[in-house]
Amino acid sequence: MEKKKKILVAEDDSDMMEQMNIYLESNDYKVLKAYTQEEAEKIIDSGDFDAAVLDLMLENPDSGFILSHKIKKNFPDKPVIIVTSVAKETGVYFDKNADSNNWIKADAIIQKELRFEQLKKELENLFSRSK
Repeated sequence: MEKKKKILVAEDDSDMMEQMNIYLESNDYKVLKAYTQEEAEKIIDSGDFDAAVLDLMLENPDSGFILSHKIKKNFPDKPVIIVTSVAKETGVYFDKNADSNNWIKADAIIQKELRFEQLKKELENLFSRSK
């Protein structure tokens, strides 16, 4: 029996965290919850996770970028997904595939309103690429 993959979820919205937790655990993932950048950094430092789903704005507007950079620096093969509502709030879009955004150290960016099926599909794609 294959062990459940551990997903670090960094999200400061408790309702969104709970929804992601329920959805991911019902799809055979183990969720490691972090409500702050500091909590996420402790999990990252442990290295005991298989992928990360990071809200872009935790207590700082760039927390997701900072966490993503730290993960990719130390664990370049671990998939990272950034989830953001910045486009909805400001009209500024981040596109992982655009040449101008190659400084974004994430494997995927998902715009909120988050569809959980989209998150699951992205995780599956990233895990299949990292085999």
